[in-house]
Amino acid sequence: MSTTPSIAEPSRPAVTALPVVEVTIPVYNEERALAASIERLVRHLETAFPFPARITIVDNASADATWEIARELAVRHAAVSALRLPEKGRGRALRAAWSRSDADVLCYMDVDLSTGLDALLPLVAPLASGHSDVAIGSRLARGARTVRGPKRELISRAYNLILRATLGSGFSDAQCGFKAIRRDAARALLPAVADEGWFFDTELLVLAQRSGLRIHEVPVDWVDDPDSRVAIVPTAIADLKGVWRMLRRRVSGDDRVAVAARRAIDAPRGFEWQVGAFAAIGVASTLAYLVLYSVLRTAAAPIAANAAALLITAVLNTAANRRLTFGRRGGRDLVRHHLGGLAIFAVGLGITTATLALLAGAISQPTRLEELASLTAANALATLTRFGLLRTWVFRDTARHPTPTKEHA
Repeated sequence: MSTTPSIAEPSRPAVTALPVVEVTIPVYNEERALAASIERLVRHLETAFPFPARITIVDNASADATWEIARELAVRHAAVSALRLPEKGRGRALRAAWSRSDADVLCYMDVDLSTGLDALLPLVAPLASGHSDVAIGSRLARGARTVRGPKRELISRAYNLILRATLGSGFSDAQCGFKAIRRDAARALLPAVADEGWFFDTELLVLAQRSGLRIHEVPVDWVDDPDSRVAIVPTAIADLKGVWRMLRRRVSGDDRVAVAARRAIDAPRGFEWQVGAFAAIGVASTLAYLVLYSVLRTAAAPIAANAAALLITAVLNTAANRRLTFGRRGGRDLVRHHLGGLAIFAVGLGITTATLALLAGAISQPTRLEELASLTAANALATLTRFGLLRTWVFRDTARHPTPTKEHA
């Protein structure tokens, strides 16, 4: 059997804009459900979904007509492509599709569409906006509505309790077939995920949590598929083996995978991005500063009002630039970054205080408008100084982060 994946792309030109979201559908012997589910998903994406999207069907060595149907769907719909792998494994399917994707947000769902499609937008929106790094549909979160038998309910709850007790998981539902991840996070974590089967989800989530990524949970409506291809007992045994492998990694203190992934995701952003993001944050900070100064000035002297307004906006400015301009998230180096921001605040305070002193020396009783005009000019100089110091001093370590390497426990 050939080890080279087969690919079926749309015969018609696809939309020119790159997709923001790619939905992967792993399938194995799904000739009965595949066409109807893809047609339903295509209609939903075209009529009720605001982002440009693509669907990728990944066939895991099906022995029936699944691949032929997948190729026909790729010909019929410009937003559908198909990929055939010579081996089984949901994790293998997701790795293959996500590794070749150019979409910003990568997600997957089960072919039976057990999860209500209305949850797709709440799943991907926090990732598209940059608010979160990973999103999972949860059948166990408050607000979820689940229809399934007591046996599957018991197994699901027991499995997630095991994860919480052994691996310290902070998410409620590891195995719901409805998840999404930002492409940069996926590229950093995928080389570290060893499993190619059903435990792939859990391993990816645990590594994401250990890396300090933000995991967003969406309660979903979920209806059990009575024709599911999942073999419960073998899957449960394989999952428990995966838990044991990750537990050994945790006990041994091998956190290199998480550190490497965290650093890769924290890779420095380009200069153009930094300038644009810093400028936008700077405008917002200056407006907030002027409002705060005007309010505080009614009850305090100019220098005191200036110091208080500048301190408040400096803390918020550092937090915003840390996250948006320089791409740093999580608790790593958080204290050092804010201490550096406070040191830069002192520089800005010196510039604006000197400006007020010079204004008072030049005009015996300056008006409020003259104070604000002078402080706006001083803040422009302080802002340029702030950008230079943030980029070359506070966040200079982002340029030295290594690229993660593939590790298997």
